[in-house]
Amino acid sequence: MKQTQITLSQGSGGLESNLLLEEIIYEILGEVLVYSGEDAGVFDSKKPLAISTDSYVISPIFFPGGDIGKLSVCGSSNDVAMRGAKPMYLTLGLILEEGFEIESLEKILVSIKQEALTGGLKILSGDTKVTPKGSVDRIFINTTAVGEIQGAEYSVKNLALGDEIIVSGAIGTHGAVIFCQRNEINLQSDLQSDCAQLYPMLEGLQECKIHSMRDATRGGLAAVLNEWARAMCVEIEIDEGGIPILPQVKGMCEILGLEPLSLANEGVCVMAVPQGESQKVLEILHSHSLGKNASVIGRISKKAESVKNARVIISNAWGARRYVEYPQGELLPRIC
Repeated sequence: MKQTQITLSQGSGGLESNLLLEEIIYEILGEVLVYSGEDAGVFDSKKPLAISTDSYVISPIFFPGGDIGKLSVCGSSNDVAMRGAKPMYLTLGLILEEGFEIESLEKILVSIKQEALTGGLKILSGDTKVTPKGSVDRIFINTTAVGEIQGAEYSVKNLALGDEIIVSGAIGTHGAVIFCQRNEINLQSDLQSDCAQLYPMLEGLQECKIHSMRDATRGGLAAVLNEWARAMCVEIEIDEGGIPILPQVKGMCEILGLEPLSLANEGVCVMAVPQGESQKVLEILHSHSLGKNASVIGRISKKAESVKNARVIISNAWGARRYVEYPQGELLPRIC
């Protein structure tokens, strides 16, 4: 009879552990696994590599538009894509709580496999641990992505005065979905997380000149722009009317008093491109479904006197201006 829950013995390294790997994990992920039971995977690369690791502890683990499995693949692959790299390989670490439902694990593994196939990714190495009940909340996942840099390397060090700021899609959607799910707020809409792999949208930008790129995850657009401003000691000015926000997200923020610029995204990136390059970039982004709402939202306007004076300023249609504050505290823990 097939087990329905994870047991501590499945983390012992013995027979039960092997059965968990062979009958569930290998059975589902076999098509995208490279290491085949070895202690480490081996791969060749002739280009510079980008690597990023992240751990995913989101609650709830299933949400409209995705789950922790999809999120773990998209999140790490997007991180290396932000450096101009094509994601190629992943490592996968699963930390399972005793009593976790096998059915839920299988659904998550299927999501991981589907995203790996979508992005042409292979799982190079992996690990599974089982902890006593109460040590973790059902399941945590760690993934490391490795990718080959395809051309120019995008870096915050490349930011320059006059750079135009582009956002690739509607902001705040993932954060809004998780907030509503966790607080049982019924929006009566089909709003889903924007969780997605960004490289397929960005692949066509290799011939464009791009200075820097970031995915606006925790802290959202506000965090990315403030990090850029402080890193290069500059002022960034943005136009509120140019920022794409879905009506459902805007409405939720107005009702609850939330700042959409600080809500997390999992399928949106922010770019800094030289003047004169933005139109070409927008045309390429608009040709992809993920970039249909891409927009120029502002520019790097001037040098700041000091890091303390580096700031992001937003203006609206009536000419009012305010600072976009660096997100502080924890608006919504365990967002990814």
